[in-house]
Formats: sequence, C-alpha cells, structure tokens
Amino acid sequence: MYARVVAAVSAAALAWNCGGGGGTRVETAGPAPPQPEADGPAIFEESAAGTGLDFVHRNGAAGEHFLPEIMSGGAALVDYDADGDLDVFLVQSGPVFGDDTDDRTVYHDRLFRNELAESGQLRFVDVTGESQLRSDGIGMGVAGGDADGDGWIDLYVTNLGSNVLWRNRGDGTFEDATSKAAVDDPGWSVPALFFDPDDDGDLDLFVGNYLDFNRGTHTVCAAAVGGPDYCSPRSFTPRPDRFFRNLGKGRFEEATEQAGLGGADAYTLGAAALDADGDRWLDLYVANDWTPNHLWLNRRGRFENGAPIAGVAVNAGGVAEAGMGVDAADFDGDGDEDIFLAHLTGETNTLYRNDGRGLFRDATLAAGLGAPSLPWTGFGAAWVDIDNDARLDLVVVNGAVRRMSKPGGVTDFGQPNQVFRNLGDGAFEDISDQAGAAFNEDLVSRGAAFGDVDNDGDTDLVVSNNGGPVQLFLNTIGQDRSWIGLRVVHGSPERDALGAVVELRLGDGRTIARRVRTGMSYASSSDPRVLFGLAEAVTTDEMRVRWPDGVEETFDALELRRYHTLRRGEGSAP
Repeated sequence: MYARVVAAVSAAALAWNCGGGGGTRVETAGPAPPQPEADGPAIFEESAAGTGLDFVHRNGAAGEHFLPEIMSGGAALVDYDADGDLDVFLVQSGPVFGDDTDDRTVYHDRLFRNELAESGQLRFVDVTGESQLRSDGIGMGVAGGDADGDGWIDLYVTNLGSNVLWRNRGDGTFEDATSKAAVDDPGWSVPALFFDPDDDGDLDLFVGNYLDFNRGTHTVCAAAVGGPDYCSPRSFTPRPDRFFRNLGKGRFEEATEQAGLGGADAYTLGAAALDADGDRWLDLYVANDWTPNHLWLNRRGRFENGAPIAGVAVNAGGVAEAGMGVDAADFDGDGDEDIFLAHLTGETNTLYRNDGRGLFRDATLAAGLGAPSLPWTGFGAAWVDIDNDARLDLVVVNGAVRRMSKPGGVTDFGQPNQVFRNLGDGAFEDISDQAGAAFNEDLVSRGAAFGDVDNDGDTDLVVSNNGGPVQLFLNTIGQDRSWIGLRVVHGSPERDALGAVVELRLGDGRTIARRVRTGMSYASSSDPRVLFGLAEAVTTDEMRVRWPDGVEETFDALELRRYHTLRRGEGSAP
C-alpha cells in the first residue's frame, strides 16, 4: 500500500509542478495513521481538556475556499507573568470577509495562565479578559519577546490585515503598542521573529509576508477528487517581508531596505535565526512556499542572500519546495547548526546538513527522512530531544492544504503527526507509532510550540489545529533520564538572552550546544529556556555561555534535574 501511496503523490506532485499557477494537485491520505505500540507507554499524553486548556480554532470556512482559512493557527509558550512556568497564547481567526453582524468576540485570541508555580498543579485558567488582550483580527501567528527591554515578555500577533504588538505592562495586563512602536504591516503576515542581529542588546523584528489576498485577488480552484478547492499560492502575487530595527524603549524603525532585505518578494511562511557560517553573527533563514528559500547572511548590520551558494535555496534536485515549518540546531553534534524544513504532500521534508563552513548539503534521503514524510504536509516542526538521550530528535505536525482522497471517498484535510528519533549516526527512525493515539489523530495541525510545560525536565508541545481543538502533549518519557534546564539572561532589567549559545561539556568528553531561541516551527513561539537531556549522566563538567555580542563566560557544574538561571557577569572568563 505504501508504494502505491508514494507513486500517487509523486505523480500528483509532478503534475502540479508542471502546471500553471491555478493548477490542481491531489493530496492523498496515505497509509492509515500509526497506532501506539501496546507493549510500552506512549511518548505523549494528550492533556488539554484535563488541564483547562479549552480552545477551539475557528477558521470561518463557509465553502468559499478563501486561502487564509486553511493556513492559520499559531501558538506561543511564554512566561508572561514571570512566575517560572509557561503560559499559553493561542491565535484565533474566523471569517475572512466578515460583516457588521459578526460578533468578533467569538473569534478572540486567548491567553491561558499556567498555575503550576502557584499551586503545584498543572492547571490553565483563561485570563484573556483580565489581561485586556482584545486581539480579534484574522489571526495567523505569534512571536514572543521583550520588545521594549523592560523585563516582561510582549506578544506580536500576525494577521491577515494589520498586525498587533501587545506590550506587557507587567501587572497581568497588555496594551496595544503597535502605533507607538511603528511595527504594523497591513498585508498578510504569517511568521514573526524577535532576534538581535546587530548585537546591541535589544530585539529587532522580522515579519514574513505571504501573498496579496483580497476579494479582488481571490479565486477558487478545482480539486482532482472533484469539487472546488483552495488554490496554490502561485495564483497570487507574493508580498515583501519587513524588518524593523529596534531603537530602544519599544520604538522601532522600518529598515528593510537599509538592512538589505528588500527586493526579494516570496511566499514566506517560516523563519529561524542561526549562525549559518560560524562567524558568530546571527543570520536569518526564511522558508518560502513554492519559491527559493533565503539565507540572509549577516554582514554586521546588513544582510545578503547566500542561500544559492550555501545550498539551501532549493532541494538536491534543484526544485523550490513548499517550505512551511523550519528550525535550525546542531543535530549531529559537530559544532554547527543544521536546518530542517517541513514541506507539502508529494515532496519530502528536507534536512540541510552544515559542513561547518556555511555550506550545506541535502541529507534528507541519507537520514531516512524522505519516504516517511512524502504522504504528509508538514507545518509546525522543531529539533527537540524527546527522550533526553542528548541527541536532538524531530517532531513534525501535519495537515493538508488541498482536499485529500480517502478510502470510501471521504474528503478531508486531517493527517497524523510524526516523531523521528535521532540514532546518532546521521540517521533517524520514525517512531510515530509510539507517540500515542491522540498524537496521530487526523487533525489539521498548524502551529506547534515547544517547551517544558509541567517543569519536569522534558519537552512538551502545544499543537494548534486549524478548525479544531488545541492539543497539549505532555512528554511521558524524557524525565526518566538525566537533564538540566537553564534560563539564560542578561541586561537590566533581566531578559532572555535570545541568540546566546550554551555549550555543556559532559564527563565523557562530549560537548553539546544549544542556542537560546523562541522562533522556530510555524507561526509560533517556544520556550526560551535551554533544556539539556543528558542520558545517564550523573555529573557535568564546565558550562560555557557565548553571549549575543560574542563575549564568553564559563560556569561551574550545576546540580542536575533542576532548572537554574545563568546571569551575565556571574560566570568566569574562559
């Protein structure tokens, strides 16, 4: 059966890529969703309802096939109240072209406060009303970061239409600071990323724009399985991305052209910060739908696109794919950051392996990640150490964007999610059948935010499902192994040192490195804390932090199975 599925999706992909912008592509359901093994515990326990995380995404679909309906659904894990646990922000959308009779309060974004630190029990309370968050746009994604440097996490919400910067007042409430900060974009934005490419200590903002969509540009395409369907993005004109430079105290200036990021219009859906070429300046990788990806190499204040030369613009076959979710990390432990991209049904997800000089090769097939991803459309994705064996695994959440043919003639967009275990030799094993029945339900998954929600020492995830309920997947296996968690902060007031790198030297001589990051996956924001899985280790040696400006400090070994805060200035010179 699997061979037939691969043949079908490959043929469909070929037909779609050879067609025009309004062509038709078949998405097949592929093999039946894997079921968890009966002889062992599932990796994840779905716990949204049981913990009070009560949210259903509403895409407003009413048969018109407006493209934004099928794309939305971001999520964020942020400690907005600075109490030491992760709260959850979920993006809502609703009817794309509503009218005056629509009650937009039904379609508000939602903020859920985690009461773990206060009560000792993982429990969420909807605090949207008291927080004064009135986000009621056609929501897409969210980025968390301290935009004004006051020590409190702010939220930047992307929409179809104007975006919103919600400034955290520090008293449990937020205010709309979009106009004051000058960071709006009136188009269709999906990813947003706070990062500090100029190393001046405050966070700049990248906003990725998708395409020009309005009533005039809307069109309906035909599905190969019969009836109307959503169109390819190539039926529309791509929109330029935006870069906002932070001037301090929450004020920004639009600096796209000055930063060298202008004139490269593409269908942007994902973004991640990394040091691709090892020069210790943060670069920017942008995942584009149907157009070549961009690797914006940081030349100390100005970017240049190095993707074609670096080998990360297209796949090994020279084809631009449908890039959605993206993440960058050192999965093979060789000291440089590699890139993973989630793609469309009929394409494989793509692993770009860094050779240490900023040159990459498409290692997808060699890693065993090609065939398992071919039937599915990946959105949220990240490098995470699921089993705390000190190796970064991959999690990908899936959901179609074109109507699929299923046994019995049923059409749907739901697809199962996937987990790939890092085998340590450059290859991965698909262990999705061990992830649990709920993880493999046929839902239309979009945003995925990653972090230790219950503070037990392993990585959990929140999945936002388009047109469906939110899911909270608590990790049941990682905490059984050794681990250490770190919050890495700098400045006054203290704030997360996004972009810093922590290197941990183990007793056996190995060194593992992790970057402080929140921007990854698809339209989502994750836990800024660094969590090291340490397998069976009982002690660690030196810990080294390379701060965003390149200064390094070392810290003595810390107690395992605990979270610690590393503060700049409290370490020693290496």
